[in-house]
Amino acid sequence: MSEYQPFVAPDVAESIAVYPGSFDPITMGHLDIIQRALHLFDRVVVAVAENVAKKTLFSLDERLQMIRDCFPADEKRIEVTAVKGLLVDYAYTKGAKAIVRGLRAVSDFDYEFQLALMNRRIEREVETVFLMTGFRWIYISSSIIKEAARHGGDVSGLVPDHVCEKLRQCFLAK
Repeated sequence: MSEYQPFVAPDVAESIAVYPGSFDPITMGHLDIIQRALHLFDRVVVAVAENVAKKTLFSLDERLQMIRDCFPADEKRIEVTAVKGLLVDYAYTKGAKAIVRGLRAVSDFDYEFQLALMNRRIEREVETVFLMTGFRWIYISSSIIKEAARHGGDVSGLVPDHVCEKLRQCFLAK
């Protein structure tokens, strides 16, 4: 009779997801998606798009810092980084199993579905996971936030406090 061997779970690789966007600026809707993705994955890489063709209000460094300021310094499960090039290639080299995308409405789905299919064609090892935006954030976007702030609208509660202050400073200076 063989000696009893206790069950030892095999080493399981850490599950990583990439959450991409321009985050110009980061909103409470974005933070909602990040927090919910952390329930599904061990780590979330917030990938800030470095797209020189796209005109942004905040510089890449400002956007990276605003996102980092949303999380405690000891948060080891979130990485904030800049990316350029094909996102799916970045996700694959990072060891990510998924790209997380937030959906606000059916109109978002058509574009996101096409993008997910193309990413799947390029790299079959990386899935796309769609998360519905929390109902309380469904109507906001970075563009709408910037437009409201540009015209003196109160965006507090829709973006983190430090982002609200950056928007206020930005539009007071203009």
